[in-house]
Amino acid sequence: MSDFMMFSLVPMTVAIIISMTCALLGNFLVLRRQSLISDAISHVALPGIVASFLLTGTIASTAMMLGAGVSALVTVAMIDAIRRFGRVEISAAMGVTFTSLFALGVLLLEVSQASGVHIDVQHALYGNLESLIWFEGVGLSSLVDPAALATLPPQLARVGVVALVVLVFVVVFRRHLILGSFDSEFAASIRARPALVDLLLVTMVAVAAIAAFEAVGSIIVIAMFICPAAAARLMTNHLGKQLAWSQLFALISAVVGYWLAGYGLIALGLDMSLSAAGMIATVAGLILLVTCLWGPQRRGRAVLANA
Repeated sequence: MSDFMMFSLVPMTVAIIISMTCALLGNFLVLRRQSLISDAISHVALPGIVASFLLTGTIASTAMMLGAGVSALVTVAMIDAIRRFGRVEISAAMGVTFTSLFALGVLLLEVSQASGVHIDVQHALYGNLESLIWFEGVGLSSLVDPAALATLPPQLARVGVVALVVLVFVVVFRRHLILGSFDSEFAASIRARPALVDLLLVTMVAVAAIAAFEAVGSIIVIAMFICPAAAARLMTNHLGKQLAWSQLFALISAVVGYWLAGYGLIALGLDMSLSAAGMIATVAGLILLVTCLWGPQRRGRAVLANA
């Protein structure tokens, strides 16, 4: 129990919160056929991180997350501008934006002094859940010890606040999100402001992705947005049930993925562990594969896709 409290409780809790938060927003991205937006936002972390290092001269996580946040907001603005003024569909706008900004980040990394500094893999691209160790978590008594609770890794509070903000957003704008997801023209006709809600949704996606960068990385977080939501879509045609299914799949992915990464190979007699974030994304992908093969709505979705 002492080892679990110290080494596994916080990272597993962070993984669960991130997975369920991303999956909640992912439902509306899937319904709106805007899944690529999570990919766009996650890729553009790199130029923000490099720019942060160049401005501050440090690889501190707070500075890099702020840089990634600014980069994500710039991405949202660019996508909206290209879509509106260029009159192209949103998937094309997202593709152009994230590839251009990611390429800019690579160029900045190569031509600046940041090219010799290890600033990307652990902190932003792949994440490092395993580093969230609670050194004062020596037993169940630590859960009620104010001194021990004060030493909890700050990432836990960060993702908890983001999860609360996202939940409030979905509850407050639930009607507008539903209308905009299924019939944006009707939503505009009754003054539901679909364009504003669309912008708020993308902003919430950016906030959730930024909060997840340090723990699970900017690449693996894409699976947390899309896989549980897409799998849930194959389970039901009822939005309320879809949201519930996505949360269940996100929870299973986080718990099972973390356990397999830390203890799966050990149980097989191999003295090694794997990336927790990578295994969580893998489990989420396997859940999606299972629902694609045996989900109740797979035949109906296939018929609609071929129509």
